[in-house]
Amino acid sequence: SSSSSSSSYRFVVVALIALALLLCNADRVIMSVVGLPLANLNGWSPSVVGLVQSSFLWGYALTPLVGGVLADKIGGDAVLMYGITLWSLATIATPFAATSASLPLLLLTRAVMGLGEGVALPCMNNLVARWAPTRERSRAVSVCMGGFQSGSMVGLLAAPHMLRVGGVHGPFVAFGALGLTWAVAWRFAASAYPRGSRREGRVSDAELSLIEDGGAVTEEKQWQQSEEGGTNGKGGGKVPFRLLLSKMPTWACVVANFVNNWGYFILLAWMPLYFREVVGLDLASASYFSALPWATMAVVGVCAGALADWMIARGVSTTTTRKLIQGVGFLGPAAALVALTFTSTPAQALTALTVAIGCTAFTQAGFLVNFQEIGPRYVGALHGMANTAGSAAGIVGTYGAGLILGKTGSWSAVLLITAGVYAFGAVFWLAFSTGERVFD
Repeated sequence: SSSSSSSSYRFVVVALIALALLLCNADRVIMSVVGLPLANLNGWSPSVVGLVQSSFLWGYALTPLVGGVLADKIGGDAVLMYGITLWSLATIATPFAATSASLPLLLLTRAVMGLGEGVALPCMNNLVARWAPTRERSRAVSVCMGGFQSGSMVGLLAAPHMLRVGGVHGPFVAFGALGLTWAVAWRFAASAYPRGSRREGRVSDAELSLIEDGGAVTEEKQWQQSEEGGTNGKGGGKVPFRLLLSKMPTWACVVANFVNNWGYFILLAWMPLYFREVVGLDLASASYFSALPWATMAVVGVCAGALADWMIARGVSTTTTRKLIQGVGFLGPAAALVALTFTSTPAQALTALTVAIGCTAFTQAGFLVNFQEIGPRYVGALHGMANTAGSAAGIVGTYGAGLILGKTGSWSAVLLITAGVYAFGAVFWLAFSTGERVFD
């Protein structure tokens, strides 16, 4: 809203990050579409398919913390570029490994893809903290996450067509090539801080002061760390993990990420089966049935971000805003999943599920933005720790759900346990979160 001489380059950077996250999730979800033809081709049992799906998470659980700490040190721009290059090469290699009849090779390829993708979200948070002024922060995060959610949808809808045209190799090679193209464009388009892009003439002085005076993390702020801890590498000293973990607001974010991913991965992995077994739909033919809740999530997430920024601009305290928004993000799905156990028609089930997944999008303007508020200079490390807990929840929750289904055959047990986890998350968040800065 400033003079016409002010550039808007930060929006280009945010849009590029959103696109990277779209590819991140699309690459991940292709396997759930191509898994069936591959299983038939290789004669895999369902348990092997489960192994192939979860091998991605082995890698994904290892890198968020490393990636986040590295992003704080050398810049999220570089770490994201290496990450997308690695996961895109692994995506291209996947069908060749899958058709080589060597299962260990395929599991390794999937795990390497997870290693690359694990850095994506912490890098997003690191870059947004540096590129977005405080009053645009919720919207910037929710636009990036909108890309992330859309990726599931784009992958689910595009993969079947690519499969028809290019066989098993089609979707992997196409999406992998897009990722490598993105990496080349990003190499020339982005910098660790807006100041770096001003030197190249992309960011005007007016935009730079709008970002820096608007509360973004600058290089000087990042450097102040070095005086507090020993210096190693540019942009700060050792990450004070003990200090970070000694404060309850950190634990509020870690628990929130655990709870969020517990629900998210169970819904992502098991809902198609739920629709097939309980609701009696043929979900293979109705892939838009599984795409609808994720489309809703992308839209709701952006609205939640705008709502949070609007509340803060209206003078509602940051703490109240985050508690309220994240409260909806946990209590909404808890209520909807309980309701889901009482549904009797496909339309009711889809409605309950869409409400559940739609409400979870509120977390994008809740705990996901909160890292930047409680410790702006340790955003990568904080998000990395929380994301590691989240990956653990994804592995345990997804596997646990399969275990319960195998033992009892009871879907309502899975749904009610998940609802209980959401309710616990809400109570913990409301008790211990804050919107104030905790770590200088």
